[in-house]
Amino acid sequence: MRISPPRLLILIALLLVVLIELRTALAFFDVEITVNQLVGLGVVTMGALLIWALWPADGASDPE
Repeated sequence: MRISPPRLLILIALLLVVLIELRTALAFFDVEITVNQLVGLGVVTMGALLIWALWPADGASDPE
């Protein structure tokens, strides 16, 4: 694992906030994002974050 589970939880929480605020900020420029599109974007970005976090770092050995 590249980062600790508490840090991963914090990153996921921050990602949720950024996604919600992104929808609000884009609304100022008349760019409409539906809730389904926001959920899809969230699933993709969280999936990418989880894959990156759980992928072993280069040269790292398994501690077990």
